[in-house]
Amino acid sequence: MQPAFILVRPQMGENIGAAARAMLNFGQERMRLVSPRDGWPNPKAGAMASGAGRVLDAASLHDDVAGAIADCHYVYATTARARGLTKPVLSPEAAMAEARALMAEGKRIGLMFGPERAGLENEDVALANAIITVPVNPEFPSLNLGQCVLLVAYELARQGAVPDAARGLAGTDFAEAVEIEKLGDRFEAALEDAGYFFPPEKAPGMRVNLRNMWARLDLTRADVQMLHGMLRQILRRLPGQGGR
Repeated sequence: MQPAFILVRPQMGENIGAAARAMLNFGQERMRLVSPRDGWPNPKAGAMASGAGRVLDAASLHDDVAGAIADCHYVYATTARARGLTKPVLSPEAAMAEARALMAEGKRIGLMFGPERAGLENEDVALANAIITVPVNPEFPSLNLGQCVLLVAYELARQGAVPDAARGLAGTDFAEAVEIEKLGDRFEAALEDAGYFFPPEKAPGMRVNLRNMWARLDLTRADVQMLHGMLRQILRRLPGQGGR
C-alpha cells in the first residue's frame, strides 16, 4: 500500500514533473492533482519528469481537496507556516513513521502539498488530520514543490517496510474523509438553523474551525455513526425538525 501524494493547485507543469520524478526515486507512484493552474495534461510536466512519465500517466485529477482525499482515512498537510489551527504538528520523520504504521493496518493515507506561491490555504489544512513541518530556516522557509515531495518520500522510504509499532483501535476502522465531510455537512446545517454562525462576518472562520475539529478527532466509522445518531435524536426532539 502506498500513500496518495496530493498536489493542491500546482502552478507550473515543471514542478509537477519534478514531483513525479522525486516520487518514483523512492518507489511512490500514486499522484493526485487538484485544479492545476495550467490544466492537465501538461507537456512541460512530462519533459521535467525525465523517465517518471508513468506517475503522470496514472495521476488522477480532482476539482477540490475534499474530492482528492475522500477515500483517505488519515491525511497529512505539509506547511512551513503557523496556522492557528489546533492539530498535531510532526516532523517528516515522525509523520512518516506514523504513516507506515497506519498503512500496515490497512489505512489509506493522503499527503497534501500546496501551490508554489503561498502553500496550502487554511481551508485545505483544516481538512487534514495532522501537519508536517520541516525545520527550515525561518528567514527563508519556502521549499520548492519538488523538494518538499522528495523530502517526504525519502522519509517514507527510510522508515522501512515494517513499522516498529502500530496504533491499535480495538478492531475498529478509521472513517474515510468523505464520511467525516458528510457528518460535518449535517452538523453545519443544524447549527445554521440554530443561528450558531453569528455574526455573519465571523461565520467563514467558524466553519473552518469546525471542519478542523472533525479532522483532528481521528474519528472511527463507529464514532461517525454514533454522532449521526446523537444529532438525529436531538433534532427529533426539537419543534419543526422532523428527524432530519
